[in-house]
Amino acid sequence: MDLKTMTYIVVGLTFALYLGIAFWARAGSTKEFYVAGGGVHPVANGMATAADWMSAASFISMAGLIAFMGYGGSVFLMGWTGGYVILAMLLAPYLRKYGKFTVPEFIGDRFYSRGARVVAVICLIICSVTYVIGQMKGVGVAFSRFLEVSYELGLLVGMVIVFFYAVLGGMKGITYTQIAQYCVLIFAYTIPAMFISLNLTGNPIPQLGLGSTMVGSETYLLDRLDQVVTELGFAEYTTSVRLNMTNMFAYTLSLMIGTAGLPHVIIRFFTVPKVKDARTSAGWALIFIAILYTTAPAVAGMARLNLMNTIEPTQGEHLVYEERPQWFKNWEKTGLLKFEDKNGDGRIQYTSSKDTNEMVKVDNDIMVLANPEIAQLPNWVIALVAAGGLAAALSTAAGLLLAISSAISHDLLKGVIAPNISEKQELRASRIAMAVAIAGAGYLGYNPPDFAAGTVALAFGLAASSIFPALMMGIFSKRVNKEGAVAGMIAGITVTLLYVFQHKGIMFIADTAFLGDMSANWFMGIEPNAFGAVGAVVNFAVAFAVSRVTAEPPQEVQDLVEHIRVPTGVEGAQDH
Repeated sequence: MDLKTMTYIVVGLTFALYLGIAFWARAGSTKEFYVAGGGVHPVANGMATAADWMSAASFISMAGLIAFMGYGGSVFLMGWTGGYVILAMLLAPYLRKYGKFTVPEFIGDRFYSRGARVVAVICLIICSVTYVIGQMKGVGVAFSRFLEVSYELGLLVGMVIVFFYAVLGGMKGITYTQIAQYCVLIFAYTIPAMFISLNLTGNPIPQLGLGSTMVGSETYLLDRLDQVVTELGFAEYTTSVRLNMTNMFAYTLSLMIGTAGLPHVIIRFFTVPKVKDARTSAGWALIFIAILYTTAPAVAGMARLNLMNTIEPTQGEHLVYEERPQWFKNWEKTGLLKFEDKNGDGRIQYTSSKDTNEMVKVDNDIMVLANPEIAQLPNWVIALVAAGGLAAALSTAAGLLLAISSAISHDLLKGVIAPNISEKQELRASRIAMAVAIAGAGYLGYNPPDFAAGTVALAFGLAASSIFPALMMGIFSKRVNKEGAVAGMIAGITVTLLYVFQHKGIMFIADTAFLGDMSANWFMGIEPNAFGAVGAVVNFAVAFAVSRVTAEPPQEVQDLVEHIRVPTGVEGAQDH
């Protein structure tokens, strides 16, 4: 069976599964729409959280970034996984104990201010909209290549699928759909990795294959990769660092605290019955996430080696362009792989030379999707990868869109504008807000703004500079008041946005040498995607400074902070 037919069958079956689950799990109340009724089993919630959190950036982009950045790509592994640990330990249990529907609702109650709630909604929408653009791009890329339709049509199909199961089912439908999507994406990620690891090293376990010797050789895979890339003039794969240590630290920190501040992940912990279940589901989610994240470095290294060996089979005898492999022709059609014959010799040259480095231009996002084709794996494996990429993008897009619609319907409409509306009216408003959010996300997918195109790291930076500090201070500080929280959120996100807009157009570029040329005007050599860490420092500093010169929070608010931090079942024991 040809690849196109196989892909249609595999992707069609997964979409039918998602739609069937959505119809079965449709929401009938606001509690089911916002938090799936609060009765999701911890293991199921852990799997859904993993799918919600592992977006197109994790499935499609991360290994591609590591493939071209080498050791410097560890910022994504450390930042995103470390951030999840912070979320699981420092935020999720306390927010679940508070027991509300949304992050802005907690901020509004904790800082006893509708203004704080509105500012939190604005920050949430800015972060989530920026993030959802990347998911829409992932949907368009996967459709345009594997289903051989235009990017625009692929994006439209993805919007329709999300619209059906997100608007109909809300969090309840999204939760059970995400469980199915996790199963699809994890099989789609690991099965090709096992095939490729077996082909290259004879070891079917990718995590072990990365540190093994090549088949028929005593040379280790990483040593071979270092040799290949350095011969072509690139930095050594296993030692390259992204710009400088200050930038590496800031980037890792920004991704960590940004992950912990992402509202669409936080609300997943409101769906379990008890506080204990929030901790348990966080542990299960980390296990499910680790399966993909420990596989990603192997996928990255092996994909880079396969790419180099295919385009540059032997140094000095470059591949004739007219004899390029079929996978090269397939990806050229998408515009994500380009060749320019600068010297007119009709041969493909892929080096780091300033004169020839544009002869082959490879988009980071194709590495995971193209890797099975490059390795000449069976068509069913390639089709599975396409389904996995779509599952990753759609699962996170649905979670983000629910966070946006909940902020509009529950926090703005119900919480501020019209607090007396009925539950039925609020549910209708939630669905309308979801539909509008999907339409807006689709528009931005068609017309991505320059500052956000091709990146989700910016969304993490914005969450790091605005939402994360407010949540941390809300849980662990009795002294921070409404004036401090509002001033801190505004200062943090404003500083970050100003820095990003000032340096827009140079975001998420894997070419460290080029970034080095551009970093002369950067604050302490910190690139825009890493500036969320600085914005967070500004947020904390402004919030504490303003709180110190204004009135303390009311006693009942201070008691609320104390109550949130005391483990369930201990309050009564303190009196004895």
